[in-house]
Amino acid sequence: MEVLRRAIELSSDGADIVHMAVGEPDFPTPEPITIAGRDALMNGSTKYTDARGLAELRLAVANYYATDYGLDVDENRIFITPGASGALLLTTALLMEPGDEIILSDPGYPCNRNFLAAFSGTAHMVPVGDSENYQLNGLLVDKNWRETTRGVLLASPANPTGAVIGESVLEEISFLVDKENGCLISDEIYHGLIYSDAKKVSALQVSPDAFVLNSFSKYFGMTGWRLGWLIAPASVAPYLEKMAQNFFICPSSISQHAALAAFTPVARDIMEAQREEFKTRRDFLLPALRDIGFDVPIEPEGAFYIYAGLPEGFLDSESFTQWLLEEHHVAIAPGTDFGSHLANRHVRFSYAQPLDRLQLGVERLQRAIQTG
Repeated sequence: MEVLRRAIELSSDGADIVHMAVGEPDFPTPEPITIAGRDALMNGSTKYTDARGLAELRLAVANYYATDYGLDVDENRIFITPGASGALLLTTALLMEPGDEIILSDPGYPCNRNFLAAFSGTAHMVPVGDSENYQLNGLLVDKNWRETTRGVLLASPANPTGAVIGESVLEEISFLVDKENGCLISDEIYHGLIYSDAKKVSALQVSPDAFVLNSFSKYFGMTGWRLGWLIAPASVAPYLEKMAQNFFICPSSISQHAALAAFTPVARDIMEAQREEFKTRRDFLLPALRDIGFDVPIEPEGAFYIYAGLPEGFLDSESFTQWLLEEHHVAIAPGTDFGSHLANRHVRFSYAQPLDRLQLGVERLQRAIQTG
């Protein structure tokens, strides 16, 4: 956010900034969704809804899991939330007691550990690198499980690395979590954005009692609409409903009515075309960064990020990103945003920008590295 703030300041002074820092799709919300949102406004669908979300939308999410994953998910286990952040808020509020720990990967999405801290919990950050495919696995979970461990929080595809967890690894982790009577939390907000032959596997397929977080922001293109969902075990649904009533009253009614159109065939066709465009951008940017001298040992399989080691001679990710922005007008995120494991030697590129802007960014990067 500091990089973005400074980039906006430079833009206001007339600088042409190539934005490769923030993880927000550049595509507009698919038209069927915006039309449904407009119609909701015009029809007066602006009142409170059930705290769990519209019954029709929860059913639509359940149908999505049936068609895309072959899963039978009871809509009474589904909570529509103010973004995936609202889903994680409910989950951590439900599960955490003071002193509890949740195992997370390092690097990882920084806000996750802050949600835990808000409820007096602790993030047990476990270093992962290319040898672990930048993901936790059964061995790491087993090695790092302690008396105070409450569970494991996974993210696949992951921010900042784009790494995807395979089904066999998910099964290993689920088995260990069950053995310890812990909780498995799975952040699946980038699930629609997988580009390789990697199978899209939800934690629910290996652990029916997992807590699964998802969002209408990334694949569905509804970032500013602030809408997500949580799937939780049926046994805790009454407690989550009470918390949702107190924390949120309900999610945005307008956003919910708009999101009903997200599952229509015409909207899904738009999203799939956008997914293909993201793949094209990744396939351009990845080899270009490697040619310049950035170290990217593993091809990112999903999301819209590339987590890269700095070229030789550059030792400080924060200084590098500041210099790159100020002197060459390219905005990227320092690795220190995402953890501590080798973080000062890494940066994150977002390719959620049009291809011509990415090409301009690469040209500027090449000149920057050559001139030092």
